[in-house]
Amino acid sequence: MALQLGVCDYPEQISEQEWLTFPKRMKALGLKFVRVAEFAWSKLEPQPGKYAFEWLDRVVDALYSEGLQVLLCTPTATPPAWLIRAHPEILPLDKEGRVRGFGSRRHYDYSSDVYWQESARIVEVMAKRYGTHPGVVGWQTDNEHGCHDTTRSYSPAALEKFQMWLEKRYLEVETLNEAWGNAFWSQEYGSFQEIGLPNLTVTDPNPSHVLDFYRFSSDQLIGYDKMQTEILREHSPGRFVTHNFMIFFSDFDHFKAAEHLDFVSWDNYPTGMLETSNAIDTVKTDYARTGHPDMIALNHDVYRGLKNGEGFWVMEEQCGQVNWASHNPLPADGAVKLWTLQAMAHGADAVTYFRWQAARGAQELMHSGLLRHDGTPDRGSLEVQKFALQIEFLSDAPISNKVVMLHDYESLWAYDVQKHSATSSYWGQMMLFYGVLRQLGLDVDIRHPDADLSGYSLIVAPALTMLGESTAANLDRAVQNGAYLLLGARTGFRKPTGGVWESRAPGPLAELAGVRVQNFDALRPGLTSRIEAFDQKFETHTWNESLELIADDVKVLGKYFDDPLYSQIALTERNVGAGAVMYAGFWSERLLEKSLEHVFARVGIPTLNLEKGLRYSRRGGLVYAQNWSKGGIPLDLPEDTEFLLGSSLLAPHGVSIYREPKT
Repeated sequence: MALQLGVCDYPEQISEQEWLTFPKRMKALGLKFVRVAEFAWSKLEPQPGKYAFEWLDRVVDALYSEGLQVLLCTPTATPPAWLIRAHPEILPLDKEGRVRGFGSRRHYDYSSDVYWQESARIVEVMAKRYGTHPGVVGWQTDNEHGCHDTTRSYSPAALEKFQMWLEKRYLEVETLNEAWGNAFWSQEYGSFQEIGLPNLTVTDPNPSHVLDFYRFSSDQLIGYDKMQTEILREHSPGRFVTHNFMIFFSDFDHFKAAEHLDFVSWDNYPTGMLETSNAIDTVKTDYARTGHPDMIALNHDVYRGLKNGEGFWVMEEQCGQVNWASHNPLPADGAVKLWTLQAMAHGADAVTYFRWQAARGAQELMHSGLLRHDGTPDRGSLEVQKFALQIEFLSDAPISNKVVMLHDYESLWAYDVQKHSATSSYWGQMMLFYGVLRQLGLDVDIRHPDADLSGYSLIVAPALTMLGESTAANLDRAVQNGAYLLLGARTGFRKPTGGVWESRAPGPLAELAGVRVQNFDALRPGLTSRIEAFDQKFETHTWNESLELIADDVKVLGKYFDDPLYSQIALTERNVGAGAVMYAGFWSERLLEKSLEHVFARVGIPTLNLEKGLRYSRRGGLVYAQNWSKGGIPLDLPEDTEFLLGSSLLAPHGVSIYREPKT
């Protein structure tokens, strides 16, 4: 099945007479499905128990009669005003203990029993009414769980449930005291009921306390979503259930959240993502009208990897200006096509544009749609119209690569709770490695570190800060069986409790790598160091680690030649079993690129050195060459190359698709 295109629509926001003209236009544009009702609770139930579904009945029927599939959403991201008036305890509390009130969206607490009950009620009513409608193909639960910092509530309900969660996890409070290191600063508890939430402390709260609160909050969110999914499956058999995750979102464990879904989705806003990132200003300027290719691709690969490489959907795709970033440039000509085909190349089975018509009022009235406010086609609509018919030939084959990057949300939480360097972050370190891999022309899978890693030639672990014995054993097996393992800075620094490994980083991987971390150096902006490796000198920034050898067969590949780490070891390699391990505890794009060239030469994977703005992605025997720059790029390809789209001259912001040469 070819890539499917759809659109998000909000028929409740305009007159029915005007909206009824849209289904035919949607079909003519080449769209296959329409997502509706995600924020429509007040229209579906204007008073408690008084339902008004007739307008949605007509919407679903009209779309179906035009041959469009309907993706229905549960409306629980926006509890109506009457519900909040009746039950103000539904509202969450922020980290400062303040109530987060009605008047926007996501104003609910995942620990509220009342809200669970009300959500279950409206979901069941909707599922019973539309669950077997022939036009309804599937469901999206809620909308963007955790958005606007709503995963974690600091409410009395959250406190009570957190204490219960801790007691179930640790059984005895003495066990918790030991795990959290509570002898420090006299933080020991006499009972679970004495434990508060990790906010409003005089200085930083205990990081192990914070880590467990993050775990608890993640579990609350996942349980809430699973509750909705179970209701939908009961009353809407044969329809898929998904949820739309977000850009670089970190506040819950997405691997666990994906387990009960048929497939995952995510919302892609390339220019807004770049603007809100920590990228330097020159990068933001260079890619202001397209977004950065590697930031987008990393998210595609993360979400493809949540269910071990199964297909995913882009549930919201930018098709014009966004409204929520600090700066909101108009996207380049061709950007919508570029984003759509990049999604396909990285494993997407569907792309859904946000939104059909620009909102005429309220918070998102500056946000573009496929149609302008007056209903005339905007630039994105014209692009979709041109290429919608060109995607029928594209492969939907599953993606399988020889290179895998490991990603873990608990490591993310532990890393970012105590960065030690304000300019470092978990995602920053992931992007450091991912960007170099993509610059070398490699396609990358992303998996959890406990996943089956057999079949991969190279396993890249950029930032596995939190490492347990079982995960270390999984990596050890992969190396013994022939994989090359590349470890980044802070690997194995913490135990699953949040405390450090007494044996020093990389903890349970020290024996495998043959090294221990001796010192780490957190560099402020402008402060750099240098490493000599591969007969060259390389500058580092942000973070450096020096290494101590604990095995005789470790090969030293690089050393520092600046104080305070002068002559200490920076880069090592060790052959183990049928594989090998490299430890690279530094931030340096150039040295990491050189190190990876060395690795790929060993494992027999060819690399490229792509010019700025050029990226390759491969799926089903097809190569998607993407130009993210403002100028044309000629591709050096054989004359008999079979092009399915474009040519060997890549236009600015263009994509050429050709069959991968057999060699």
